[in-house]
Amino acid sequence: MIKVVIPSDNIKERKYLLDIVFNQFLQIPYTTTISTKNIDEYQIYIDEKKSIIIKDSFFSLYTTDLEYLQIKNIPKEVEYFSHPLFVEENLPILFGKSKIEIKEDTIISYIDIFATIFFMLTRWEEYIIPKRDEHNRFSHEDSLAYKNDFLNRPIVNEYIEFLWHMLVKLGYKSKREKREFSLLLTHDVDEILRYPNFKKVIMGMGGDILFRKSLLLPFKTLYDYTLVSIKKRKDPYNSFDEIMDMSDSFGVKSHFFFMAGGTTRYDNRYNITDPLVKEIITDIKSRGHFVGFHPSYNAYNDKKQFKLEKENLEKINKEPIESGREHYLRFEVPRTWQIWEDNGLNWCSNLAYAQKAGFRTGCCYPYRPFNILSREQLTIIEKPLIMMEVTFIEETKSIDKFNKMVDYYLYITKKYNGEFVLLWHNASFYEESIRKYAPSYKRVIQKYKDLL
Repeated sequence: MIKVVIPSDNIKERKYLLDIVFNQFLQIPYTTTISTKNIDEYQIYIDEKKSIIIKDSFFSLYTTDLEYLQIKNIPKEVEYFSHPLFVEENLPILFGKSKIEIKEDTIISYIDIFATIFFMLTRWEEYIIPKRDEHNRFSHEDSLAYKNDFLNRPIVNEYIEFLWHMLVKLGYKSKREKREFSLLLTHDVDEILRYPNFKKVIMGMGGDILFRKSLLLPFKTLYDYTLVSIKKRKDPYNSFDEIMDMSDSFGVKSHFFFMAGGTTRYDNRYNITDPLVKEIITDIKSRGHFVGFHPSYNAYNDKKQFKLEKENLEKINKEPIESGREHYLRFEVPRTWQIWEDNGLNWCSNLAYAQKAGFRTGCCYPYRPFNILSREQLTIIEKPLIMMEVTFIEETKSIDKFNKMVDYYLYITKKYNGEFVLLWHNASFYEESIRKYAPSYKRVIQKYKDLL
């Protein structure tokens, strides 16, 4: 069994990292010992003679609890370094030096693997950088990953493979748990109907003229509404059966995240107690698909509002809700995670940037987050969101480029046997400006199947 010796400072943070690396990701047995000496390195012993030394260039500099949480401690420069032990051609070095020494029984890494993984997974940079966008979200533009051109890489996974290769290089014989590449289909239900009332029809017709710059679309909108109102056609946003049919045809299941309240103009586009909504939820469950929670615009940092809406949804669902995602991808480190934790949910999928594709956590594995303020590992599981259809559409502006971007993120997630979490809104199959991308939804699932 691997034995890991750690310095005697920042013990909770260090133990969390060992659990992430060896237990959750590599899934290999290990023991931990806190050094009685004044060391500034992680000592990983394969046996009595062979060891990996990871030089600590971060936590050992800030020995008082939470002392590291300062904006000056975010790396100023990121160097790219190549080495045969890396999976990719090079590796962005956030903490430490671009230096690796290989001896007969020892490998010394001056690259601080653990500080980098902690930085990416906990998102502590988001806590200490105050700048926010119009929805009070941390923007990709302010992230170290975007500024240094590695947002499109799951660097945590790359670092994990680097450590694994060092273990193998020194003769580690035990097997790591084999991971399976997986697909998670999720659908945020912001709206149930395109035509809930005639006022919405008039607004839609106005949008056809003002935003979509068409004189023909208003007549089409009115025609569609007429067919829906006389029950000759189902409302186009009510695409739940079609989504489930596609999922079933590929042997996968969908998760639908419903809203159940709210206090802003971004909320309350339907009532969770409406008979149609109840019918849709019942149908989803009867077909073996899943109902989850989509908290309202302000619930991401309001524990009481979150709890109220979750209970509203559970009354309709008639059983506990286990999963979901925040509306508008609003998220506050570490408060939002803690709210999900305190309300007893099993997993959430909140971490992606709304306006830029990439790996916000640097990771394509589900993992248990760390509350940087309470200094405790949470039981809620974060499943990093890899793809939101609207983000990909806005970034690529064409179906061909969209599909190429999908292929890249599917390929890289497959490479590390990660979980490809996809968000495709139920309304997007019809929404005039983006419905031409609807065939790409089925293409994503087919591509995933082809990669298995």
